[in-house]
Amino acid sequence: MALRNLVVVLGDQLDAQSAAFDGFDPALDAVWMAEVTRESTKVWSSKPRIAIFLAAMRHFRDELRGRGWTVHYLEMVTGTLGEHLRDAVEAHRPAQVVAVEPGEWSVREELTAIGGIEWREDRHFLCNRAEFAAHAKGRKQLRMEYFYREMRKRHGVLMEGAQPVGGDWNFDQENRKTFGKDGPPLHLPPRRFAPDAVTREVIELVNERFASHPGDLSQFDWPVTAAKAEEALEDFIERRLPQFGDWQDAMWTGEPWLFHARLSASMNLKLLNPRTVIAKAEEAWRQGRAPLAAVEGFIRQILGWREYVRGVYWQFMPGYVERNALQAEQPLPAFYWTGETDMACLREAIGQTLQLGYAHHIQRLMVTGLYALLLGVRPREVHEWYLAVYVDAVEWVELPNTLGMSQYADGGVMASKPYVASGKYIQRMSNYCNGCRFRPAESTGPHACPFTTLYWDFLLRHEEVLARNPRMVMQVRNLNRLSSEQRESIQARAAEVRSW
Repeated sequence: MALRNLVVVLGDQLDAQSAAFDGFDPALDAVWMAEVTRESTKVWSSKPRIAIFLAAMRHFRDELRGRGWTVHYLEMVTGTLGEHLRDAVEAHRPAQVVAVEPGEWSVREELTAIGGIEWREDRHFLCNRAEFAAHAKGRKQLRMEYFYREMRKRHGVLMEGAQPVGGDWNFDQENRKTFGKDGPPLHLPPRRFAPDAVTREVIELVNERFASHPGDLSQFDWPVTAAKAEEALEDFIERRLPQFGDWQDAMWTGEPWLFHARLSASMNLKLLNPRTVIAKAEEAWRQGRAPLAAVEGFIRQILGWREYVRGVYWQFMPGYVERNALQAEQPLPAFYWTGETDMACLREAIGQTLQLGYAHHIQRLMVTGLYALLLGVRPREVHEWYLAVYVDAVEWVELPNTLGMSQYADGGVMASKPYVASGKYIQRMSNYCNGCRFRPAESTGPHACPFTTLYWDFLLRHEEVLARNPRMVMQVRNLNRLSSEQRESIQARAAEVRSW
C-alpha cells in the first residue's frame, strides 16, 4: 500500500499529542526519526546533553512502535538532517511529508529547502509566533513583565476575575533570600531515575563515540520518558515547590539542585506539557500546599520567561545570533571546558555543569554568564558554550537567554540593562567565597576578586553608553568616587586578568 504521510519527528519534539500526529493512521502513515551525529558536533556538545537527547528519542521510538506504528529510525548517521530526509522521501515515496515547525531557525531553513513539507503549528507553547508578533507590533521596547501579564489574563492563570490573585503581578521581593552562614534548610533532593537498558546502551555509546567531548555520565539520572517526567513534576510539587520561592536565587557549595524543579529539559524535549506544569503548581497553591510567592515565581519562569524568549527568538532571527552591542571580542576562557580555575564560584558552577549538564538560573546568569560579560567575551562563543553544555539547551530558549539576558549583546531587547555586579553579590548569595583566595571587597592587588576588578573595569569601559541607561545611572555614578590612580590600577589589574 502506498504511504500517505511520512511524519517527521525531531529530537526535541517528543510529544505524543503533537499536531504532527493529527489524523495519523498506522495503516497509511509512518514516522521518521534520525540521530544525526552532526547535531552533536555543531557545537561541542557535552556527554550529558547528547545522552539525554538520544535516550529520550529511543524511548519515544519504542513507545510509538509499541502502539503498532511504523517508525523508520536512523541511529548515529553522518551527513545532514536534510540529506537523510531527502533519502527517506526518495525511498518511501510518501504522498506528503508532515512535520511540526522546528524550534531552531537553521533546521527549519534546512528542511524547508527540501520542499513540499506540510508544516504544522507547535501546540506545545501557550503563545504562538503570530500572537507574539501581534504583541510586539508597534512597541518601542519589549518587556517580559507586560507580556507575562497578558499571558496570565489570556490563560486565566493565578487570576481572580481581571485581577491577579494576591493583588500583585509578581512577588520578586519575597523570593531573593540568602541561606546565611548556616546554609540551606533541610531539603530532599530531586527524585533520581536510574538508567534502564535503553539508557545504559546510550551511555555506553556516548562514552565511546564522543569520548573527547566534555562531561561525565556516571551520575546520569534524568527522566527520559513522558511518564518519568510526570513523576519528576509530582516530586517537585510535593518536595520543593513550597520553598522554591524563598531560595530560588541562592547558591551553596556541593548543592546543585537545592529547591529547583529540574523540569526544563523534560519540557524542552516536549516530554512534559507546560500547561500541565502550570496547572499542577496553581493547584498546589489553591489547595494550600504551597505559598503564593513560590507558585507565582515558578509559573512566571514558564508562562512568562519561557514563552517570551521563544517569541524574541523568532521575532529577531536569523540576525539575532550575530548581535554584539558592547563590541565584546575576548575569547572564552579555556577553563569553561574544564572547570580548572582558582575562582571558587566558577570552579563550582562549571564543574557541576560539566558533571551533571545542569546549573540553575542564577548560577548561569550571575556566575558563568556574569564573568563572561565582565570579561568581554564574544557573545557568540558564550552562546555556543551554553548550547553545548546544558541538557535543557535548545537554541530557541538558550540563545535569547544567553546573548540577550546574560550578555546584553542585543542592546536591550531582552533586558532593560546589563546584569552586572561585583564579587560581593556572589558572596551575599552563596558560600562560594569562603576559602577562596580572592577577596570580593577588593578590586586591585594580588587578592582582588576578578569579578570585582572586572565589574569596575566594565563600568569604565562602557561608561558613556551605560550613563544613558536610567537603570544604570546609580552604578555609573559610583565611578565618580574613583581617583585617576584607582582607575588606572583597576584597568591594569583587569588587563592582567584577561591575560590568564
